[in-house]
Amino acid sequence: MAKIKIEKPDQGKLDSLGVKSWNPWECGVSTFDWEYDSDEVCYILEGKVKVKTQEEEVEINRGDLVTFPSGLKCTWNVLQKIRKVYTFDK
Repeated sequence: MAKIKIEKPDQGKLDSLGVKSWNPWECGVSTFDWEYDSDEVCYILEGKVKVKTQEEEVEINRGDLVTFPSGLKCTWNVLQKIRKVYTFDK
């Protein structure tokens, strides 16, 4: 199973990805299950979340560029209100 990929991009990478045109999403403190039906790439604008899969648990914070692979089943534990922008890989 593919794993969650987290990186700390510089502004050049964000610009080349077109992050400013991605869809916004936000969520308050909560816990919920999620399954990805396509690859999602997101950039965290604010907040903190722990995402747990069968293989790992990762902490995602402001400034992280995160790739969630298609087919991933996970539980989101939002510790601080999260704001992100996201896009789906075609």
